Amino acid sequence: MALPHHTLDIDARGVATLTIANGTPLNILDSATIAAMTATLRRLARSDAVRALVLRGSGERALIGGANIHELAALEPDSAVDFISRLRDLCEAMRDFPAPTIARMAGWCMGGGLELAAACDLRIAAHDARFSMPEVRIGIPSVIHAILLARLIGEGHARWLLLTGAPIDAEKALRWGLVNEVAQPGGLDGAIEHTLAELLACGPRALRTQKALLRAWEEPHIERGIKESVAAFGASYETDEPAQCMEREFFSKNRQKALQGKREQLFIREH
Repeated sequence: MALPHHTLDIDARGVATLTIANGTPLNILDSATIAAMTATLRRLARSDAVRALVLRGSGERALIGGANIHELAALEPDSAVDFISRLRDLCEAMRDFPAPTIARMAGWCMGGGLELAAACDLRIAAHDARFSMPEVRIGIPSVIHAILLARLIGEGHARWLLLTGAPIDAEKALRWGLVNEVAQPGGLDGAIEHTLAELLACGPRALRTQKALLRAWEEPHIERGIKESVAAFGASYETDEPAQCMEREFFSKNRQKALQGKREQLFIREH
């Protein structure tokens, strides 16, 4: 089923596959994509026929390459709160989904995309997948469901990921506990299918009950931290630091690449 900014397929087993397909090479999250996916997840959550959900990106370059940098660069304090609230709602819709959820992690998974993956129950990565939380490098904090990372990988590893903004590879992600499994080359879909078979072998009502219990066992500070981080994200736009960092880390580098490309084309024509 083709929907705005994504597709949804449900097979005969009751396995739903939600694919981000918004025309961007790295499946970047913008407000329209976020809203459309949130609505689909909430609608799908009402169906008892769904036994499991797989989140994936179109292509193999990324699950999600983060939030739309052009949209982030244009934010002000109030609009920043609105944007991050929408992303929070998407992550919460995934976190509250009643059936087990699996993030299919091919290529890059960054920023808000990694937060959405952290909101899934299970994460299975390609052998060459890479992960990062680069927000501090563009002048904003990692917020909302970044709070889940400490539970997954420990406080020390979460601090490294959030404070450096540097990427890690699939091997390190597995050692840290960020992903449940790293597939062999060419074996990502096979690994997903193996995990689905394990889930589908369970009683569907028992599995939903177990997931609800796991949710209930989470620490109360998670909810408080998510709520407080929305305001912190908005406050980060009260200075020009995000604009300066985004210009340095993204826009100026892209202009340099474009200029270098033009120079190379000119050299080829002249020689």
